[in-house]
Amino acid sequence: MPNNHYAYRISWSPEDGEYVATCIEFPSLSWLDEDEVEALRGIRKLVAEVVEDMRANGEAIPEPIADRAYSGRFVVRTTPDMHRRLTLEAAEAKVSLNRYVNSKLTVGP
Repeated sequence: MPNNHYAYRISWSPEDGEYVATCIEFPSLSWLDEDEVEALRGIRKLVAEVVEDMRANGEAIPEPIADRAYSGRFVVRTTPDMHRRLTLEAAEAKVSLNRYVNSKLTVGP
């Protein structure tokens, strides 16, 4: 499984005055660099080294999020009051509760 399938993020760190690169599947790892491209190269190299070390030690290697299969279904627990309110709002909108909640989740920032 290539380490380029992992989910990498790069952001500016005002505290460090550098870019910080992270890998979602390996939350304890990060790489700092003044150049964002080099930060990405650094974290990818670090992840590759960690994966190789894990493989050599017979440890389970995290599956990349991008390679996982998704059913499109997940369960959300909420309070009875919230459930009731959402059901009422869905009925007022004349859609199923599932469709109503899905539309709420897809509204962007």
